[in-house]
Amino acid sequence: MDETRRHDGSEEVTKEDETVMDSEQGSMLSHIISQLRPGADLSRVTLPTFILEPRSMLERITNFMAHPEELLSIPKVDDPVKRFVAVTKFYLSGWHIKPRGVKKPLNPILGEIFTGYWDYPDGTKGYYIAEQTSHHPPKSSYFFMAPEHNIRIDGTLKPRSKFLGNSAASMMEGIAVLRLLNTGERFFVTQPNMYARGILFGTMKYELGDHAYIRCPETGLVADLEFKTKGYFSGTYNAIGGFIKDASGKNLYELSGLWNEEMYIKDLTTGKKELLFDAGHTKHTPPMARPLKEQDERESQRLWHDVTEAVKRRDQDVATDAKAKIEEMQREEAAKRNSEGVDWTPQLFRRVQGGQGGSEEGEEDLDWIINAKVDGKTPEEKVKQILQIYAILPGQKPDRQFNIPSRTNSIHPAQTQQPVQVQQPMQPEQAQPAVVPQHQEQSVGFPTNFDGSTTHAPLPYRSIPNDPGNPPTVPFQKPSPQSTTISPEHREQIAQELPPSKLLNSNPAPEPRSNVLRRKDSETQEDEEFQDAQS
Repeated sequence: MDETRRHDGSEEVTKEDETVMDSEQGSMLSHIISQLRPGADLSRVTLPTFILEPRSMLERITNFMAHPEELLSIPKVDDPVKRFVAVTKFYLSGWHIKPRGVKKPLNPILGEIFTGYWDYPDGTKGYYIAEQTSHHPPKSSYFFMAPEHNIRIDGTLKPRSKFLGNSAASMMEGIAVLRLLNTGERFFVTQPNMYARGILFGTMKYELGDHAYIRCPETGLVADLEFKTKGYFSGTYNAIGGFIKDASGKNLYELSGLWNEEMYIKDLTTGKKELLFDAGHTKHTPPMARPLKEQDERESQRLWHDVTEAVKRRDQDVATDAKAKIEEMQREEAAKRNSEGVDWTPQLFRRVQGGQGGSEEGEEDLDWIINAKVDGKTPEEKVKQILQIYAILPGQKPDRQFNIPSRTNSIHPAQTQQPVQVQQPMQPEQAQPAVVPQHQEQSVGFPTNFDGSTTHAPLPYRSIPNDPGNPPTVPFQKPSPQSTTISPEHREQIAQELPPSKLLNSNPAPEPRSNVLRRKDSETQEDEEFQDAQS
């Protein structure tokens, strides 16, 4: 049974998750499996295309945000316990979204990107950006935000596949952090593991299993959710159970039901049991994406287009050939990087600043987080910051170039020329190492106003110091070699005209305390102090 999609793009909800293979498909899969031993890593095994879901893992993650009717109402709940219950309900609402049978999403290649958006009934939008930040081991990092609703989600999914005999397991490591910007709460979320049963004999069956957790460090509330697998002689498929506990460990609510049908919640104080979510009679909202002609070659839908179209029409030969070309391209890129000694760095994400005292302490399991500050004072400013990270909306061409600001009182109007611009990030297939420190975020939109005008007068080219010992660099590109040097006399003249730049990390001396500006970071709530930039 291959997947079938409705005309509106959503998959059908099925009560059975079985795959029935013909003799040829069964022989092919058995041949592959027969070469494995229990515990073997399946991430390097090329699986036949008839068990593939026609979309990348980067796109499949959007199942997590596909019930906006459950998500957008969360920040409006006043009571923190009921708000936690609403988060739990939202978390459980997405597991029924899947193709028929046992299907595996396409493994994203290194540097692959997927962006999408949702149009909400109130006229607002939700924005999603994902990138494959590692290939071995696989790591899919993603960012979601609904600015008008004070919701942000950061996550990294790290699936680890194992062969277990007559079953294959995807151990879903990694976390997601759902943030409510209006309350300051964070909800740390893990995922259940996924199992494909009966791959050697019997009927192939898809199951979710083991424990998943939702934890809010700000309130101490925890949800321990058990996804139950069916036993040989007892139990049922797709069952869930679990409890919501307070900070002292006391059980407040009990959860039960089936993750693909009706789920219930029981208030253990009153004994009242009620329907939490009915997955069997609901319709999810998949994200929309830009047309293929507007997408870059490394974006998921364009990258895998030939493969997914062949999978949909069950043309296994074409799908296998198209998939092999992409995988061979990835191997050639890796070999070239190794031969040239180039370390690959994600284009849109940076390493988490974890550890004791780090700005993201406690979020180390994210590994990677979006490499941009989205901290506008209004939802409109945040939207513009998000859209400058990467193209998300149809027709959008984000201008990721920005002007280096200067002191307006140090530049004569007659000197104002074309502003210095930072070049646009290179595409991942160029395999160039990033030179921006991984701990340094892009401050999206800082040097310019959101209407495109600059906040400071531009610098003339001749006024910028050119220090061969500290050459200026641009994001995601190698520094250009310096062809000339500056004499000490000329350097002293420049220093008198324009002090060294703090913005370019080349100012060892403290700057005067005049013109000190303050702001409060919307995420850390810390006061930051800075001066009008000198260059």
